[in-house]
Amino acid sequence: MNAPLYNATILRLAATIPHHARLEKAQASSELRSPVCGSRVTVDVILGDDGRVAALGQEVRACALGQASASLMGAHALGKSVQELEAARDALTAFLAGQRDDPGDWPGLDIFLPARPHTARHASIRLAFEAVADAAQRALKAD
Repeated sequence: MNAPLYNATILRLAATIPHHARLEKAQASSELRSPVCGSRVTVDVILGDDGRVAALGQEVRACALGQASASLMGAHALGKSVQELEAARDALTAFLAGQRDDPGDWPGLDIFLPARPHTARHASIRLAFEAVADAAQRALKAD
């Protein structure tokens, strides 16, 4: 595969991260860091009475790939259940590892296909999805 690792779509997403501010009164938070590259993502959530994400905040200090991933996560996380967030995290992880051919149902994750051979980049790409799933699980247990 000769597709560039960084392309216009990745860079556009990296520059337009939704919910790019911490929540003042988060129900739960998760801060994760990639030991490989130092990327860091903090995600705050508030779950609604139905157990779905009602509010989301994030602080992203990552490379363009990690920022693009946080952008895709943030664009579609509202209204998702803990199980849906965990499924998205697991599908992305398996896709990057080459264990599945598609990244699952979460919109846009196929842009990371060129990153599959670059295993050092996987942790940064996964961070936002790992953090949102972790924060949502913590919020669910806090209730």
